[in-house]
Amino acid sequence: MNYGEIKPLDISNGTGVRVSLFVSGCRNRCKGCFNPQTWNFDYGKPFDGAVLERVLKLLSADYVSGLSLLGGEPFEPENQRGLLELVSAAKRAFPDKDIWAYTGCILERDILSESGRAHCECTMELLSHIDVLVDGPFIEERKDISLAFRGSDNQRIIDLPSTLEAGVVVLWRAGAKGGVLRGA
Repeated sequence: MNYGEIKPLDISNGTGVRVSLFVSGCRNRCKGCFNPQTWNFDYGKPFDGAVLERVLKLLSADYVSGLSLLGGEPFEPENQRGLLELVSAAKRAFPDKDIWAYTGCILERDILSESGRAHCECTMELLSHIDVLVDGPFIEERKDISLAFRGSDNQRIIDLPSTLEAGVVVLWRAGAKGGVLRGA
């Protein structure tokens, strides 16, 4: 897996101050994508053990709320295999920090379904480490800059643990302190 960028102090891609990793490779190729250079799986640098350790060190800061995974497309099977080690290590080291992931895929159709284009042998384990999933392709005609944490109004912000437990999509809502309120 390659990555294009690591943002150590990101406040745009989830609640609080976050470490954001932009992976390379995306087959969605949304019209108007803000990061089209990351469509190429060879873009950027290899994500190796040293980079994993760097991300974990950045996450160790008290003021960091969590990790955000973006792209490219984190749910391309090639990227899922590379991200699983990172999210597993992050959850072990920092169980109180959350993980957000952004995908142009649709959760039910592309990721959860065994016949989905983004489902592979490690999908369910990867999902088990993610707290919030922003899903759906960016649709330029539905772009809305007033939306928090998403680019177009078709995209959903999903409370992933509640969704996996309930078997139906449970939308995430920010609480008074930026936490997750369970429920639809």
